[in-house]
Amino acid sequence: MARWCLARTVTVVSLTVTLSAVAVRYPSCRLPHPLLHPFRELAYSSVPVHWFHFYPVSMLSCYNPNENAHNKAHTSPYPGSKVERSKVPTDKVGWLVEWEDYKPVEYTAASVLAGPTWADPQISAKNFSPKFNEKDGQVERRSLSGLYEVENGRPRNPSGRTGLVGRGLLGRWGPNHAADPIITRWKRDSSGNKIAHPISGKNILQFVAIKRKDCGEWAIPGGMVDPGEKISATLKREFSEEALNCLQKSRAEKEEMEKQMNRLFNQEHFVVYKGYVDDPRNTDNAWIETEAVNYHDEPGETMDNLLLEAGDDAGKVKWVDISEKLKLYANHGDFIKLVAEKWGAHWNEGPVPGCHK
Repeated sequence: MARWCLARTVTVVSLTVTLSAVAVRYPSCRLPHPLLHPFRELAYSSVPVHWFHFYPVSMLSCYNPNENAHNKAHTSPYPGSKVERSKVPTDKVGWLVEWEDYKPVEYTAASVLAGPTWADPQISAKNFSPKFNEKDGQVERRSLSGLYEVENGRPRNPSGRTGLVGRGLLGRWGPNHAADPIITRWKRDSSGNKIAHPISGKNILQFVAIKRKDCGEWAIPGGMVDPGEKISATLKREFSEEALNCLQKSRAEKEEMEKQMNRLFNQEHFVVYKGYVDDPRNTDNAWIETEAVNYHDEPGETMDNLLLEAGDDAGKVKWVDISEKLKLYANHGDFIKLVAEKWGAHWNEGPVPGCHK
């Protein structure tokens, strides 16, 4: 308990110092959401990332105090259904705001209620007593954002109201843990030289993107962490399944692929983000949390030996040039922006209007 309290204390002090420093350095700029200011600094520091957990919000434009942590989590109708969410005004998203007339719609997809191995039973089910905010057997029910409230036996979304209760398409009550591998390389010409953007002058970074079958949006490859599985194993497994179609390969092909994958995933990597994801599948009682990790192929040689081929949940896969013009699933664009900043790569063609350093 003492160790936990110390970590919380250090975190609060660090947040205060970082926010103060940012305010002094950029007094007139409308910066990204303040909860992400310290995370931007962490990308370039030696402070352990696992001490800090933040709610992701839009970082692609300057900060608007009226924005909230839920944007895509208010998507209606709910994905894969005709179910309309109850409308949630911006000023009533937070649970601290009293709203006696709040009447969210109840919805859990039939595919979840069918009882697949990756899904929990209903809260009322006999012999089902989940241990929220704990490691529940092999199921991780702790949140990367800290402790969450449990009301009437149901966990409560830490980012606020979504207009829908139940689990929707998500299997677990509470946090549903995912992992997103961001594989990058420099864009090069036929001679192997890095290509710079003609306006910004910065080298162009590329990442492996997939087109999701469920919604048709481009995204970072990734998926859910299996019970008892290490994040590192999930990152590697999801990339090989969705971007390399390893499930359809022969044994010999898989062995050769494994060698190249080990070269890529065993190198030094950059933890881009850990925490809540603004995902259209989120509900008041179930939500996505992820760990996004960047593996950068600096010379580009490892990925040259791996043929991209869409598989599993991916309809298409390709290398995509990174820039602010990208339109990606959920808040994946936020993660990609942090990666571009980490490597000093091209992101936009000039300063955001109205911003001055």
